[in-house]
Amino acid sequence: MARRLSIAFVHPNLGIGGAERLVVDSALCLQQRGHRVVLYTMHHDPAHCFEETRDGTLEVRVCRSWLVPRSIGGRLHILCTILQSLALARSVATAREQFDVLFVDQLSAPIPLLKHAHAHILFYCHFPDYLLARRDGPLRRLYRAPFDLLEELTTAEADEIAVNSRFTQETFRHAFPRIGRAPRVLMPALNLHAYDRPPDADDPALAVLRTGKRVVVSINRFERKKDVGMAIDAFAALRDCRACLVVAGGWDTQVAENIEYLSELEARARSLGLRTRTVAPRGATPAALALLPAGAVRTPSFPAAGDDGDQLESTDVLFLPSFTENQRAFLFSVARCTVYTPTNEHLGIVPLESMYMRVPVVAVNAGGPRETVPHAKAGYLCEPTAEDFAGAIRRVLDASGAQWAAMGAAGRERVQRDFSLDAYADRLERLIHEMLQRPMSSSPVFGILMTLFIVFAAAAAFALASWL
Repeated sequence: MARRLSIAFVHPNLGIGGAERLVVDSALCLQQRGHRVVLYTMHHDPAHCFEETRDGTLEVRVCRSWLVPRSIGGRLHILCTILQSLALARSVATAREQFDVLFVDQLSAPIPLLKHAHAHILFYCHFPDYLLARRDGPLRRLYRAPFDLLEELTTAEADEIAVNSRFTQETFRHAFPRIGRAPRVLMPALNLHAYDRPPDADDPALAVLRTGKRVVVSINRFERKKDVGMAIDAFAALRDCRACLVVAGGWDTQVAENIEYLSELEARARSLGLRTRTVAPRGATPAALALLPAGAVRTPSFPAAGDDGDQLESTDVLFLPSFTENQRAFLFSVARCTVYTPTNEHLGIVPLESMYMRVPVVAVNAGGPRETVPHAKAGYLCEPTAEDFAGAIRRVLDASGAQWAAMGAAGRERVQRDFSLDAYADRLERLIHEMLQRPMSSSPVFGILMTLFIVFAAAAAFALASWL
C-alpha cells in the first residue's frame, strides 16, 4: 500500500482469547508495515491481556462508560454492552485524530455512530452473536428480537465485512438474509516469531507444570460452549496411559460464567475419580482466590526447593486459569497432544498454535478445524463424543516416535504455508486497499437514526427483561 494510513481498532475487551489475538496480530502487522495504529477498547486489564498491549508495543486507549455497569443484577449483559459500546464509539468519532480506517470486530452496534468519524469501516465478524445467545422461552426470544435485528442492520452498515472461515461465511449468509453481499474470508494468522521463543526455564511459575507424565493439553476460555467437559470425560477413559490433562484457559473474575464453569469442571473431574489440582493465576488477589475451587494453590513467585521434582505425579487433571504466555510456551514444548472440544467453532486459534509447535491436534470434525487441521496427518477430527475423543487421544499417545514427529511436522508445514503473519498482512492490506477505492456506504445522518433505534431497542429490552 503506497501511503501511510491511520487505522483505529475498536474492540470491546482486550483480554485473552482468539478474537483478541486476531486484533493484536492485525494491529501488529499493519504497524510493522508503517501504518499508524491505535487500539480503542472498553476494558483492558494489564494482568489479563496480551503482552503487546501492556508493554507499549501497541497504543491502547481505554474509554469506559462509568455510568453503565457491565450488567444489572447479573442480567441484561447485552443491553449494557451495547450502551457501553456507544460511549466507546463516541470517543472514537470525536477523537482529534482523523482515521482512514476503523477495524471493528465482535460488536456491530456502534458502527452507525462510528460513521461520524468519516472513515471507512471494516467489520470483522467472528461469528453472528445472535446464534450464540440463549433463547429458552418466549419472553427471552422476545427480549432478544430487537438485538437480533439490530445486529443485522448495523453489520450491513460496514463498508466491508470479513469473516474468519468458509464455515462462518456460510453461517453468515443464512443468519443475515437481508445483507445482500457475501462477506470476505480473511482467516487469522499467527505471529510465528512469538512462538519461536523458547520458554524461560527459570520461571518459577513453571514448577507446577513439571512432570514425567505425558501431557495432554486443553486450552479454551472457561465457557460452557467450549465443552471442555468432554475432554475430561474422554481423559477419564484413559486411566492406564500415565498422562496428565492440563486444562488451561482465560478466566476473568468479572465474568460469572468463567467462575462457575471452572468449579463445575473441577467437580466433574472429581466425580469421575480423577485427582485434580487448581493453580491460581499469578498475582491473584485474596478476592480472586476466594472465587477459585477449594484447595487452589498459588503460582510460585520464586524458585523453591523441590522444583525439579514431578509436581504432577499425584494429579490427573490440572486446572490452570489465566495462564501466562511463558506457561503456554512450556505446555506446548512438553505436550504430547492438544484436545480441542468446541463444536462448530468458527475457526479456533489453538489448533493453529498447537500445529505450529509440532503438537498433534484432536478436534471436533465440524466448523473451523475442518478447514485447518489435516485429518490423520496433523492429528484427528472426531465426532463430538467422549468415546471418539478417547480413541483419537490414545492413537496419538500410542504413536511411535517417528509417527508422532511426522504428524507434528505436517501441522507446522500447514501453518507456515497458510497462516503466517506476512501472508495475512498481504491479504488484509489488499482488502483495505480495495475498500478504500469505494465510497463510504452511507452518510453520518443515518448513523444518528440508527443510534436512536439502538436507544429505543435498549429501553424496550429493559422493559421486557422485567418479565423474564
